[in-house]
Amino acid sequence: MAGDGAPGWILAAGPAGGAATYWALYRYYRNTDKSHAYERDTLIAAQPVQGNQEKVDHISRTRDSDIDGDNSGNHRARVQRLG
Repeated sequence: MAGDGAPGWILAAGPAGGAATYWALYRYYRNTDKSHAYERDTLIAAQPVQGNQEKVDHISRTRDSDIDGDNSGNHRARVQRLG
């Protein structure tokens, strides 16, 4: 097999190059050496929810599907220009 003209290293270069490319892309996109510990660095102490629930109004069995006083027909009053 030594006399067929193709050295053995050229056959091993393909899989080795593929493995090196895969490893380089994995390290580049995963950033495992630069990433932070998400659970530790973003720890927030939980507190009980404060507030109350107050029922304001209840409308049942109505055929009126829009809200009284809406401005959906007047877009110039709804949208304000910047500047």
